[in-house]
Amino acid sequence: MTNLKPLRQRHSLLLLLGLLLQVPLAFAQATDPLPSWSEGPAKKNIIEFVHAVTTQGTRDYVKPAERIAVFDNDGTLWTEQPAYFQVLFAFDEIKRLAPQHPEWKNQQPFKAVLENDHKALADSGMEGLLKIIGATHTGVTTDTFIDNAKTWLSQARHPKTGKPYTEMIYQPMLEMLDYLRSQDFKTYIVSGGDTAFMRAFAEVVYGVPPEQVIGSSFVTEFQIKDGQPSVLRTAKLAHNDDGPGKPESIDAIIGRRPILAFGNSDGDLQMLQWTAAGPGKRFMGLVHHTDARREWAYDRQSQVGRLDKALDEAKKRGWTIVDMASEWRRVYPFDAAPQEQVQ
Repeated sequence: MTNLKPLRQRHSLLLLLGLLLQVPLAFAQATDPLPSWSEGPAKKNIIEFVHAVTTQGTRDYVKPAERIAVFDNDGTLWTEQPAYFQVLFAFDEIKRLAPQHPEWKNQQPFKAVLENDHKALADSGMEGLLKIIGATHTGVTTDTFIDNAKTWLSQARHPKTGKPYTEMIYQPMLEMLDYLRSQDFKTYIVSGGDTAFMRAFAEVVYGVPPEQVIGSSFVTEFQIKDGQPSVLRTAKLAHNDDGPGKPESIDAIIGRRPILAFGNSDGDLQMLQWTAAGPGKRFMGLVHHTDARREWAYDRQSQVGRLDKALDEAKKRGWTIVDMASEWRRVYPFDAAPQEQVQ
């Protein structure tokens, strides 16, 4: 009769060995810092960069205090189509405030907003938009403006998805923010949007505190009204945080040159150039909107988030260009979670 004991022992050893071989794979899957990213060049570049600058004893090591990462907001951290969300907020504010301004019924561009006259609104151009922004963003205290923004964000819905605007954020970028912070990076938002508008949601949505949110701003004035101190937002623009305004505000407010910068449009080009010009290892990235099915596809000819010169510069200099259609397995947090990739 055949002795089965050695066979059983051998089978047990093989089974144990197989289980042990699966542990590293399972552990790697469970600890993947960027699960919504495909196993492509962008994800590889991000992880290799972070590993290089956080590994002590190597030439690329960067001290935690110097691990500064800056991100654009519109089109980089959340959707910017069919229009910048701050502009849509301004339009809704005009309608909310209209009863207090009966004259708007006959004044452009307010009349166009109230009547949803897109042609007349377009004809009013930048001058008309600035009037709308002035009427809705200034003449109130900073606290009041932020409260207005929070109220709108809690009620308004995106015209295409029906989701709150604060859910129209990019899951892959949320993962990247978390990943960087877990590696002792300090993450900043540097955007052309209004600083106070972004501060109304950035900490809750992105985990970025208000003191790390940098944007365009109006001149403010301290006042005491009815015995209460407040800060009034005046109609005078203090800083346009777009294009060259981005490195200027980074230099003035952060005081350290970033080692990582992410954007999506020509308005981010100077921020990326400023980051790239520093010593040591650097990471410059662009979100390229190529996914007409899950989001939008646009670049050089777009009126919103135009990506033209920055795209050429990125290709020329070897910066990381994230092809949304192929490199993001999941776009929004409300999308179905991607299934495990075959290793």
